[in-house]
Amino acid sequence: MEIDLGQHPFDLDFHPSTNVVAAGLITGQLLLYRYAAESQPQRLLEVNAHTESCRTLRFVNEGRAIITGSPDCSILATDVETGASIARLENSHGAAINRIVNLTESTIASGDDEGCIKVWDTRQRSCCNSFNVHEEYISDMTFASDSMKLIGTSGDGTLSVCNLRSNKVQTRSEFSEDELLSVVIMKNGRKVICGTQTGALLLYSWGFFKDCSDRFVDLSPNSVDALLKLDEDRVITGCENGLISLVGILPNRIIQPIAEHSGYPVERLGITSLHSFSRDYLKFLAFSHDRKFLGSISHDQTLKLWDMDDVLQGSGNTIQNHSAASDSDSDGMEVENSVPKPSKGTKRKNAGKGLSDSNTFFADL
Repeated sequence: MEIDLGQHPFDLDFHPSTNVVAAGLITGQLLLYRYAAESQPQRLLEVNAHTESCRTLRFVNEGRAIITGSPDCSILATDVETGASIARLENSHGAAINRIVNLTESTIASGDDEGCIKVWDTRQRSCCNSFNVHEEYISDMTFASDSMKLIGTSGDGTLSVCNLRSNKVQTRSEFSEDELLSVVIMKNGRKVICGTQTGALLLYSWGFFKDCSDRFVDLSPNSVDALLKLDEDRVITGCENGLISLVGILPNRIIQPIAEHSGYPVERLGITSLHSFSRDYLKFLAFSHDRKFLGSISHDQTLKLWDMDDVLQGSGNTIQNHSAASDSDSDGMEVENSVPKPSKGTKRKNAGKGLSDSNTFFADL
């Protein structure tokens, strides 16, 4: 199933309970479609959300609203039923917004081009914390709800752990020579997997984030722009060559290619949503509410929905099989408390402006 978006898409997300998918375009537009297995997708809404590209978006409040972020530094809340603007926060960040992710029922996190991560409380209607932790753009984030820790990756080659209970940066990895583009938590919380610019998957043991415990390089040289966890042992990858693959973790192996997006880089991945991005864009993988579809967007200006029953047929057949390197790290859940100082020359920038307006941003959500 294909949807012709007419412009280059930057992000997509799926409604948490109905067959609705949203896409953000380079023109700043937000598009919503209703989809079904046996019919053509129907456009529900077209909203001129931002003056610059609509780079990232997420459904919030049980799907009643959608939050979008842009290089114009604004965050917009839009009513899903009417398309009306609920609230707009100008200057929410000091730099272009790259990434928005859901945390809890009442909190989201946003990351920008200068390495700043902010956490927004929709119930208290305010920005509850700002972490100036990275030197370059925030490429991806994921949330460990049991420990209330936010994992972030950046183009500066580091991974960060922000403790939302103590409102502190808990730890930060050593600098990698590779840009970290995507991240997921697997193996029942014991492993953090990062996709990189050179195509290697870096495996970190929880609590030991200084350096990776294992590297899987069979996807090289194509950058791994998007990661989507299928289960605790398998992850779906989206690479710059447009190939979408099913990959096993510990033992590390390419199980099989499952789809290809016309030879274009996969911009975003999600079930009923899947995408990988080039350096200028975000990287993300997610599932639809019923996990029946995998979606992808790419430079060909289309949003494709892949039937999961079809793409996973024969997934037990292994194309390549490489034994994992020995994983000698302990799986203890304590995280290092020290935050290494930057080893690169890039100066950290404070992206805290705009907080004076944040108290009323979520007032109507």
